Amino acid sequence: MPSSFTESSNAAQPGLNRRQAQIVEKAQTDGFVSIDGLAAALDVTPQTIRRDINMLCQQGLLRRYHGGASLPTNTRNIDYNSRRELMRLEKEQIGQLVARHIPDGASLFLNIGTTTEAVARALVGHRGLRIITNNLNVAMLLSQGQDFEITVAGGRLRRHDMAVVGEATVDFINQFKVDFGIIGISGIDPDGTLLDFDYREVKVAQAIIANARQVFLATDHTKFGRRAMVKLGHVSLLDAMFIDCPPSAAFLDLLAAHGVAVHVADPAAPPVAYDEDGGA
Repeated sequence: MPSSFTESSNAAQPGLNRRQAQIVEKAQTDGFVSIDGLAAALDVTPQTIRRDINMLCQQGLLRRYHGGASLPTNTRNIDYNSRRELMRLEKEQIGQLVARHIPDGASLFLNIGTTTEAVARALVGHRGLRIITNNLNVAMLLSQGQDFEITVAGGRLRRHDMAVVGEATVDFINQFKVDFGIIGISGIDPDGTLLDFDYREVKVAQAIIANARQVFLATDHTKFGRRAMVKLGHVSLLDAMFIDCPPSAAFLDLLAAHGVAVHVADPAAPPVAYDEDGGA
């Protein structure tokens, strides 16, 4: 058995078999667990893991996502490598959708996050973009583009995801005024509050919003109902939201009331709805 699983997992989770307890333990440690990763680690089939995850979700111990699951209420962010795999296809579709709304020659901010990195990949085919970012992954991705001008914000490097944050980063962002600010988010409350996990990251995003002529939020539907702790602002600050499937009718009404355009990568997908506990 892999060393990441303890021998006493089943004792800590009454009513679960050993494998199911180990799945919950892994989710508690990593934030997100993938079906394929668990199947390989536990030496069972993906179908077995899917059945376990479905049962654990029914008991309220996990929350199901495409390709895996996480804890139902998580006040800390999922680690970067897991976030990069979570909703990968959907993020790529969102990135391509955002890119279609960015003209050649535009100036833009791109902030921290795996969804904004998907936007960066989709922008590589553009011409003459002027990009300011506090995400070194974004800078490296866009370095493959034609005649781009890329400016990286100064500040403190957060090594696990190559983000640059801090007061120096905010001061740097405040020196510019650009056409588009493209941001990601960690959580969205039913009342339209945008949430994240890191106060320093939020301060940078707020500076981006204040200094962009148009603000685009790029997010997948798993962020609805996610209980991050730091308030970034309200959806009324946005000009457009780019998402993989339609929000609920109530949330669409909220966006419409504030003049926020909604662009859906897969309009045929079922809408996102909040459950009784406030989750999506």
